[in-house]
Amino acid sequence: MQKLSINHSKSMQMRSFTNELFNDYRYPAGVSNRYSSSSRNRNSVLSGFSKSYYNKKKIISSASIIQARLSFSSASTYPCSCRISSSSSSGLVSVSASSIMAEEKNTCDEVIFDSETASTLVKDLRKNFLSGKTKSYEWRVEQLKSMLKMIDENEQEILDSLRIDLSKPQLEAFVSEVSLTKSACTVALKELKKWMKPEKVGTSLTTFPSSAEIVSEPLGVILIISAWNYPFLLSLDPVIGAIAAGNSMVLKPSEISPATSSLLKRYAEKYLDSSAIRVIEGAVPETSALLEQKWDKILYTGNGRVGRIVMAAAAKHLTPVVLELGGKSPVIVDSNIDLKVATRRIAAGKWGCNNGQACIAPDYIITTKSFAPKLIDAFKCTLEEFFGENQLESKDISRIVNSNHFARLEKFLDEDKVADKIVLGGKRDKTNLKIAPTILLDVPEDSLIMNEEIFGPLLPIVTVDKVEDSFDIIRSRSKPLAAYLFTNDKKLEKEFVSSISAGGMLINDTTLHLTVHTLPFGGVGESGTGAYHGKFSFDTFSHKKGVLYRGFQGDASARYPPYTPRKQRLLRALLNGDIFGVILALIGWSKS
Repeated sequence: MQKLSINHSKSMQMRSFTNELFNDYRYPAGVSNRYSSSSRNRNSVLSGFSKSYYNKKKIISSASIIQARLSFSSASTYPCSCRISSSSSSGLVSVSASSIMAEEKNTCDEVIFDSETASTLVKDLRKNFLSGKTKSYEWRVEQLKSMLKMIDENEQEILDSLRIDLSKPQLEAFVSEVSLTKSACTVALKELKKWMKPEKVGTSLTTFPSSAEIVSEPLGVILIISAWNYPFLLSLDPVIGAIAAGNSMVLKPSEISPATSSLLKRYAEKYLDSSAIRVIEGAVPETSALLEQKWDKILYTGNGRVGRIVMAAAAKHLTPVVLELGGKSPVIVDSNIDLKVATRRIAAGKWGCNNGQACIAPDYIITTKSFAPKLIDAFKCTLEEFFGENQLESKDISRIVNSNHFARLEKFLDEDKVADKIVLGGKRDKTNLKIAPTILLDVPEDSLIMNEEIFGPLLPIVTVDKVEDSFDIIRSRSKPLAAYLFTNDKKLEKEFVSSISAGGMLINDTTLHLTVHTLPFGGVGESGTGAYHGKFSFDTFSHKKGVLYRGFQGDASARYPPYTPRKQRLLRALLNGDIFGVILALIGWSKS
């Protein structure tokens, strides 16, 4: 099988751009956001390579079990060379380097997706929306059914793409991405008529006789920018809400999950109405071009630093935004609990959710000094039960998404004040981008790991004298996207719910609140703004239009000039809701 490679000079050209791109789109900060036209051209080369690498006809087949490894250059965070192997009943799949380079050259000749192209796209989508096509119940149902069909007919390829991008275990990928997306689609189909029906509301004496209702109308043209960690679910879940609400939209999937991004574009074009629903692939230049346009709403999922960029771009057009960000989600562990069940549920929410690369994954634990040793021992047993003694070799743990994130996590562990705090795990495999589940005890408050969202398999434990002291620690920090409490104390539970502000909460478990479509999912403060899931998705992408209906009967002359003393008494009584005063005014009497 021939080795595929980008020539050395071209890879050297791309390094400065891709390093800047990866730093801008991921957690390490401090890199300026400047892109020249030459950078844009280099990104076109990069995009072309990605497309050819994941080209369905040449590499991916639904009958194959795909295994792909990106060989990272020590000086670059994007693959400068790749080896692709696919095991199937038909044997190895090989692709010639010349065919890849030829396709890459053709891609370079394509029109670059710049601001002008983005503007044309938005105009076309707006024209389609204004035609009224997307507003009909029938169109919405057709698109949602087509999405279900898309998932059912290509389930294995979806799972393969997630395996390529994140090495996600197949069952985890099915449960957390495929199943949840299908569930969101099914709920929308079942409830759509009810959601679309105008809501009758009461009126006041001032407008009598009258009736009123709240009408849900689509906002217009929506931009959805999704994340890499759950690239299928976080792309399509908001799209489902936007479709249900009757909008046109653009989905920009994350380039950091290129196999899933390519799959979404390919099948969106095949199954969905491309005159109203478009998928745009690319990186920072493409996203920047999209953000320059006027949208009717933007939903962004990712980190707070890019969230600020999105919000600033939206402000230029007074575009409302939904920001699904993250933060340091705490777990308070009381001592009066079923320890085995608690550690299993925490481990499932931490390492069973993309190996900690989830916005609602437990970020740190707070427990008492006396209970911490028992908790650590219980975690040791649980982790061995889940992932075996050599956890780096477990097939049930996702890898770290790329070398840049791996280096970021290593920086947390190698900090002088943290290195000796590891009490469990800590093993690393840089070649395969794996870090074993790692627990640290009494990490200093001023350490990097306690001041940045971890987004990985590291779990610090902070100890306090009394469990109630944990509330002050949480309140002293930015409001998290999720907060968890394990306890059998109802008083402590009530105080936790009433005194801690977080996007969402869960008592005696972790992460499962995400699966309940009757609960809103969203952040508060720096963990995000706005919410979606279930009907909340429909509401997020709808305008709630208030409508008041009146006939021509009951027209009161008192509302019109000239305002005589009698009219003034009547109007004052009406506006004050004083029925007795109204009667007196009508018969010409006053209270005095």
